[in-house]
Formats: sequence, structure tokens, C-alpha cells
Amino acid sequence: MSMQPTSSKKESQSMRIAFEMNMDESYVQSMLDLLEDAIRTIQNKDNGGLSYEELYRNAYTLVLHKHGPRLYKLMRDVIEEHLKNEVRDLVEKALYNNFLETLNTQWQDHKVSMQVIKDVFMYMDRVYVKNNKVDEVQDLGLKLFKELVVNHVPIKSHLTSTLLDMVSKERRGEVVDRGAVKSTCEMLMALGIKSRTVYEENFEQPFLEVSGEFFKMESQQFLRENSASVYVKKVEGRMKEEAERAKHYLDPSSEGPITNVVERELISVHMKTIVEMENSGVVYMLKNDKQDDLKCMYSLFQRVENGLTCICEAMKGYIRECGKTLVDSESDVNNTVSYVQSLLDLKARFDLFLKNSFGNDHMFKGAICSEFEHFLNLNPKSAEYLSLFIDDKLKKGTKGLSEQDIERVLDQSIVLFKFLVDKDIFERYYKQHLAKRLLHNRSVSDDAEKNMISKLKTECGCQFTCKLEGMFKDMNISNSVNEKFKEQTRDQPPLSLDLSVRVLTTGYWPTPPCKTASKLPKETEMAFERFKTFYLKDHSGRQLNLQPQLGQADINAIFYHKKEEVVTPKRHILQVSTYQMCILMLFNRQQGYTYEDILTETSIPEKELKRALLSLAVGRIQQRVLQKNPKSKEISASDEFTINDQFTSKLIRVKIQTAISAKGETDPERQETRQRVDDDRK
Repeated sequence: MSMQPTSSKKESQSMRIAFEMNMDESYVQSMLDLLEDAIRTIQNKDNGGLSYEELYRNAYTLVLHKHGPRLYKLMRDVIEEHLKNEVRDLVEKALYNNFLETLNTQWQDHKVSMQVIKDVFMYMDRVYVKNNKVDEVQDLGLKLFKELVVNHVPIKSHLTSTLLDMVSKERRGEVVDRGAVKSTCEMLMALGIKSRTVYEENFEQPFLEVSGEFFKMESQQFLRENSASVYVKKVEGRMKEEAERAKHYLDPSSEGPITNVVERELISVHMKTIVEMENSGVVYMLKNDKQDDLKCMYSLFQRVENGLTCICEAMKGYIRECGKTLVDSESDVNNTVSYVQSLLDLKARFDLFLKNSFGNDHMFKGAICSEFEHFLNLNPKSAEYLSLFIDDKLKKGTKGLSEQDIERVLDQSIVLFKFLVDKDIFERYYKQHLAKRLLHNRSVSDDAEKNMISKLKTECGCQFTCKLEGMFKDMNISNSVNEKFKEQTRDQPPLSLDLSVRVLTTGYWPTPPCKTASKLPKETEMAFERFKTFYLKDHSGRQLNLQPQLGQADINAIFYHKKEEVVTPKRHILQVSTYQMCILMLFNRQQGYTYEDILTETSIPEKELKRALLSLAVGRIQQRVLQKNPKSKEISASDEFTINDQFTSKLIRVKIQTAISAKGETDPERQETRQRVDDDRK
């Protein structure tokens, strides 16, 4: 008995549910009719009197009672009918009068109505649409507008041509309704439903094709009418315009594709032509220091594949041409310093281009270095000339150079040094020149010398500079030894001259030992023997061999200048080499000597003897302390030499320069140096 009421209750609930699931057809149809009228009212923008709560409840009831398919079909049919019969008709009528304005108005109305319809059929979206995998209300509205309005053949073709025509007009400088174009592009993007397909098909693809043709013609016109620099600026302007257009009223995603078209048609296709333009291309810009123009071209060309390579190749060709011209004209340069300075000036020019025009681009930096290395090594004398250049800058008496200037020049020289292939040849020449600076006390400063050695050490390591550092060590030790010598020999009979000896370690210094023992003046020989005795007393087991080819001397000289029977003595201090001293001291014994006599008396190697005599008798006029008969620049065995009593100079101290070519070694000497280097390499 207690269970029966419960059973009766379940039975009544079951009957009610069955009744509700089987609604009367007329009732269902009435709800469908109500919703159909509501959709039309919404589409006609006359929906102020609608009860959205009632409409939602009816749609909810129909879906709940399994009438979702009928409801979905009804909604679709009503929307289709409206788009076909009203919207499309209005747009077609406006094809040639306010077309975009009409299309955009209908699109905006459709969006608004679909939003309201979506709210009414929200439950259908959540249940029926989801379970049956059909289009959501919002997406259905977009697809139908696309298929029935936008893709309708007359509208579709006219839409594309209208948009393209408006862009074309603006490119020609005319004013167009940017807002209308922007709204249309937004519509096409929306109709794609998370895809660019509709936008691409109806606008972007034809837009890019037409733009390509436009820029192709424009590029040809630009090339005919403008120089390279003006062309580049016009292309920059065009790219800015197209980017602005894409950002402001096309879809922003079009900026990349249209930029690619501009780059292809205005840059890539013509980049070789632009770069090689006569009287305005890259070579012209480099020749005329057009740094800003090159910077603009670099900035533009870096946007395209191989663009920078094209500029770089043109620059490389120009550098190689400049370098080859310098190398070929080297024989016409009277001074090796001028030759190297020209190389440094050229490098400095391209360093400025690298910094100011090419943004220190690694490719351009590598190209500059590669080309300099190429043409610098075309000249087999480059190593020698670079060493002579540094020698000139590190010598005393270099005018107008501060410490900062010397530092800068040394840094520039190291750059050229890096390009040298034969660094060991440079090392040999550098040791020779350094030895002369140190032994003749010609260095501008020890700090500058050590600074240069430090730079070489950084580039090539300790092995490269160990002998150079050893030379400095010898100089410091020699200074101490000379002071000690003077101190310990103070009580001995005074010498007739002031002696200073440099004790050089064999192997550190570049000059090979003198093969012939030259005959020194008696006074000099006595002084050296005294020093030798002193030195070997403290350094037993060592050997001291005199190297006169490295020494120098100051000589007090009196010239008896005769004018109108009046003899006037002129006193000078002559700064000479040891060999020159040996020659001049002979003339204290007699008035004149033949070449053969001098050779016999001094035993100076013939090559060095001729060089010393040439500097004394045939060198600069203000240094000719000897007279030669006959007066020629060649020396033969019978040539006679006498004191030039007419010698005069405004200076008390006169330096007699050794007759060494300003262009470095002679070819035989250079060949000998090369042979020594080759022997060291084995």
C-alpha cells in the first residue's frame, strides 16, 4: 500500500513529458511563423516592438522538442531570400553610383541584423548547431552574404575593379575615399571567417598583380629620367606610400606582400643597372665621397636578396682598381713614405664609407680587407716600404706629429701589416731600420718604439718580437757598461776622443758580421782596445768583434774658405758614419787620394766605400765636403778625391746623409734580403 502512491506519481510525470514531446503541428507552425516574421522585421530594421524574451523562448522550445532542423532551415531560407531579393538588388543598382557606399551600408545592416538574430537563436547555436556540426548563426550569415552578394558575378568583378581603380587614382595623386576602401577591405576579411581567402581572392591577388605591372612601368620611367641617387630616393618614397596605404586603409596584412612587389620590381630586377649607372652609380658615389647617397642605397638594397652583394661587388672592383693604380704608379713615386701614405689614405677613405654608409657591415668590412690584402701583396716591395714608412714616423725630427698623431699612424700601419702575406720579410726590414734608429740615437722616444713592438706582438706573438725586445735590452745594458767604463778608466791617460760602445748580442741584431776588418784611425783603434780590455776583464770567455758599418762619429772639421786671396777658416761638426770618418781622417795626412788609395788605406768593403764616397762628394750640395775628379756619379779606380775648401753651410753641425735611395734597397740588395728570408724559412 505504501508503494502505490509513488508509482502513480511516476506514471503521471511520464504522461506529461510524452505530451510535451508531441506538440501539436499547428502550434509548432505558429511558432515558426512568429520567428520568421521576427527575422524579416529585424532585417527591415523595424524591430522596436518585438519581445526578444518571447522569441528566444519559442526558439528554445522548438529546439527542445527536436524541431531544430526546421528552425535552422527556416532561418537560412529567410536570410537567403532577403540577401537575394533586396540586398543584392540594391547593390546591383548602385554599381555605377555610390557603389562602395551602398555595399558597405548593406554590409553594416547585415552585420547588425545577424547579431540580433544570433541572440534570438542562441540556444539553437549552443545545442542543435553544436550537435549537428552545422554553421553557427553568425558564420552562416557571413557565408550567405559572401555567396549571394559579394560573389555574385556582376558585383564581384565590379568590386575588384573599383578598389583597384581607387588605389590607382591615389597613386597618381588624386584624392579618394579612403574610408570606403577601408570598410570594404574589413568586410572582405570578415567574410573569410578567420581566413584571408576572400580578401585575397577578391582584392589582394589582383591588387598585387596590377601593382607589379604599375611598378614595372614606373621603374623604367624612373631609370630613364633619374640618376641612381634620385632613383633610390624615389623608391624609398614609393615604399613609404605603399606601407602607409596598407596600414591606413587596406588590411595591414597586405603591407608585407605589397612591399615584396615594390622591392622586386623597383629594386631586385634593376639593382645591377642602378649600381652600375654611369656618372651616378656606386663607383661614382665612391669617387665623389657621396656617403649619404651610398647610405640610402645600402638601406634600400639590404631589403632584397643579394642586394648588398651587388653593391659590395661594385665597391670591391673600385677598390681593386684604385689599389692597382697605386701599385702600378709606385715606380713613379720618389718617396716610399708617400706611397704608403697613399695606401693609408685610401684605407681611411673606405673606413669612413664602412662606418657612415654601410653601418660597419661585416660583409663590406671583409671585402675591403680582402681587396687591400690582394693589391698590397701585388707589390713585392710592400713589406720593405711599410717598414720604411714606420721608420720615418719613429725617427727624431719628424715635424708636426704629436704623441697622439704617432699613435694613430702606428695603428694605421698595423692595419696594413695585417694584410701582408710576407710578414717575415717585414720583420727583417723592421729589425734593420730599428737597429739604425737605436744605434744612431734617432728614435723619437723609447715609449713609441715599445708601443709599436707591443702592437706587433699582439698581432704575431712573442716569437715575432723576441729579437726586437732583445735589441732594447742590449741598448740598456750598453748604457750601464759605458758608464762603468768611464768610471773605471778615469785614472788612465785621457783618450783623444769620447768613446761610446754598444755591445750587441749576436742573433738579436739584423746586420751580418763584417767580413773584412776595416782599418780604423789610430786614435779610434786605441780607444776601442782600451774598452775591449775593460769589457773582457768582467766577461771572460766572450768575444768582441768591431762592426764599423753600424757606427757613427762626430768630427771637428776646419775648411779654409778662400775668397779674393783672403782665407777664412770655417769650423763645423760633421756627423758621419764610421766609414765616412775613416775616409775623412785620411785627409789630415795629405791633400788628395785616388779611389784605389782610399781602398788600400781603409780596407772598407768596396760597396760600402763607394756609398760613403758618393755621399761625401756627389750627395746633396750642402753636404759635399769632398771634391771628385772627374765630376760624375760613377766611381772608378782612378778617380781622385780632395777636400772641398769651398764647403759652406749655415749650420755648425752638419749631418752627412749616407747615399741610400729614398726608395729603399736596390734590386740586388732586395734579392739578397729575400734570399736570407728564404733560408730562414727552411
